[in-house]
Amino acid sequence: MIDILFINNSFVLMGLVNTLGSWYFKSRYKNIAKALTNYTEIQKDTLFDLLAMAKETEMGREYGFADIKSYAEFKAKVPIMGYEEFYPYIERMLTGKQDVSWPSSIAWFAKSSGTTNDRSKFIPVSYETLENCHFEAGKDILCIQYHQNANSMLFGGKGLLIGGSNQTNPLGNGSNYGDLSAVLMNEMPFWANMAKTPDLSIALLEDWDEKIEKMARATIEENVTSISGVPTWTIVVLKKVLELSGKKYISEVWPNLELFIHGGISMIPYKEQFLKLIGHRNISFIETYNASEGFFGLQIDEKPVLTLMPQYGIFYEFIDLKTKEVCDVNDIQAGVNYELLISTNSGLWRYRIGDTIRFTCTSPPQFIITGRTKHFINAFGEELMVHNADNAFEVTCKKHFTELIDYTAAPLFFQAEKEAVGTHEWLICLSKLPKDEWAFKRDFDAALCTLNSDYAAKRKGDLAMSFPKIKIVDENVFEQWLTQKNKLGGQHKVPRLSNSPHLLEEIKAYLKNREQVNAV
Repeated sequence: MIDILFINNSFVLMGLVNTLGSWYFKSRYKNIAKALTNYTEIQKDTLFDLLAMAKETEMGREYGFADIKSYAEFKAKVPIMGYEEFYPYIERMLTGKQDVSWPSSIAWFAKSSGTTNDRSKFIPVSYETLENCHFEAGKDILCIQYHQNANSMLFGGKGLLIGGSNQTNPLGNGSNYGDLSAVLMNEMPFWANMAKTPDLSIALLEDWDEKIEKMARATIEENVTSISGVPTWTIVVLKKVLELSGKKYISEVWPNLELFIHGGISMIPYKEQFLKLIGHRNISFIETYNASEGFFGLQIDEKPVLTLMPQYGIFYEFIDLKTKEVCDVNDIQAGVNYELLISTNSGLWRYRIGDTIRFTCTSPPQFIITGRTKHFINAFGEELMVHNADNAFEVTCKKHFTELIDYTAAPLFFQAEKEAVGTHEWLICLSKLPKDEWAFKRDFDAALCTLNSDYAAKRKGDLAMSFPKIKIVDENVFEQWLTQKNKLGGQHKVPRLSNSPHLLEEIKAYLKNREQVNAV
């Protein structure tokens, strides 16, 4: 997902010192500031640069890219597409066909598989996306760290990259696929691979249990100054490092650790747990919004929001979830939930990635990720989003002296006539049971009411929704469920909210079967 610290330590390898690296990235920060000042112009230029580049491709000729002179024409001529609609173009690329939707050679596909189904998605990754999007964002992360920390010593050590577990595999016709981290690691120059930890033989292991063990052993003696990864899996690795080292805190193992780069899921419910493992609080956190389809946003300061980065070769559009109207960055409004559309320098056009965001500020465009178009609950008009649940868990866990590991929830539709209203059903994993489980559940429901007025209105008087059904399960349930689906580790995660009870029922069935086996 966010394995883009390829440049970390590269200046050391080339014989340069930390001072020179620090100077370079501090001076480069002005490029970020300039981009955010001119983001509307950059986005306009990006759209027409993309159209000009792709005008002679199959899609370019099909939709008349050469004749498009305005954003309004672009909206009128090019349809909005999800993966299913776009797949006929991808299918031809997978067989080796070039110039389908992008003019440069597509030699890589980022494999992205959903948790709720077995069909993998194959997202084209061009040279331009690697160089001008993912790797450029990696440099910007370091710019931000040096800008905010004058005494940063990132180049004095190595970056620990906790990525996916899939190895790259040939598809034939000269192309390859792998999860995004595998693609990025394989495209890094050899000196950059030498400057990170662990080496590729461990970083790309498919067996997650074996990978965690070997990763921990290989990095204990390294001078790790930065870590990048999904919070949940990073915590697993850190606990293994402590177990093998016999130390109480990560700061005793890696005393120069100064930066954690995270993405994939919200850090909010996990930050206190992370800080306890580290053992000190003088560590920087930079959130990223990185996906198989591209790198979209960065946390550029201490505010807990992401900034839409306009200069990575991606043109953004936004679908208002209520009105269904589509706009570009010129017409966004703060406080509105939008579905994100992207047109990219890998040949995705008006592509629905399935994420929803809400802008907190429009100049520059700053936002929070509110969830996925498929990962929310609105069965009774409550409009519950993932960020509501994450924040409610943060408050409740802190109050009850426990820590969140994972959760999933879905609507529960009662069938009996005497039960006229429905509710939500939750399965949650905690680091330890709260002393008063009922109080925990009550406080969690109250926190959701405070954070979401629609939820509160539906819960009032139990008229539309009754008190949620919450089951606390042991910490291995979700991990074991992912294992039996061959989706453990890396970018794989349990969908947290679903508008359908199907996934939750599947996990409950697995849990029931496991309990029956253990009973025997």
